[in-house]
Amino acid sequence: MPVTSNSSLSASQESILRRLKMRGPQSVKILAKQLAITTMGVRQHLTELDQKGLVEAKPETRQQRGRPLHYWQLTALGHQHFPDAHDQTAASLITALRNTQGEKVLRELIDQSEAQQLPAYRQQLEAAGPELGQKLMILAEMRTAAGFMAEIRLLPDGWLLIENHCPIFQAASTCQHYCQAELEFLRAVLAEFADVERTDHLLAGARRCAYKISAGKATQTQAV
Repeated sequence: MPVTSNSSLSASQESILRRLKMRGPQSVKILAKQLAITTMGVRQHLTELDQKGLVEAKPETRQQRGRPLHYWQLTALGHQHFPDAHDQTAASLITALRNTQGEKVLRELIDQSEAQQLPAYRQQLEAAGPELGQKLMILAEMRTAAGFMAEIRLLPDGWLLIENHCPIFQAASTCQHYCQAELEFLRAVLAEFADVERTDHLLAGARRCAYKISAGKATQTQAV
């Protein structure tokens, strides 16, 4: 069963796990700087997390000089530490529905579920004002509230919506139409403001899902 909480972890250890989840493999030095604790303290926390099976160290293969540099990353159990929104139960229900009702009905139900969320998202983005960057910040907050641990990064030619966690990973693994529906949902949410393209896909082997967001033609025209 996926782990969603662990009372034996300290606040610093929770912060380390979250940082590794959000930023991927990190060195002790980087973690110490980001979390404002000593490198010795970070090493002690990582040792305990390693003993619990939540993290593991990997050597940096590109380094050619000096002492070997190790980067710490989450293990499979470490990823399971984060909420999964009853994902295993959902995967079982998907399999049962597909077996009894067929793939077409399953896809229609997934699309209906996504469509039901659209009004709330559009209302929140409309209330955020005309600036696209602010709308995307609200979008990231809503996706985080839904369990996706989302963040927005500014690019030279747009923005990147990063979802560091997938609370429906098992369900999506069972029925990949979930992934297509998620992409179409984001496109529908931002249809009046921006274009959306998936750049990273968790099920394709990436560490996370990410979406390139570019100002749509209507928004560009208004800016001119």
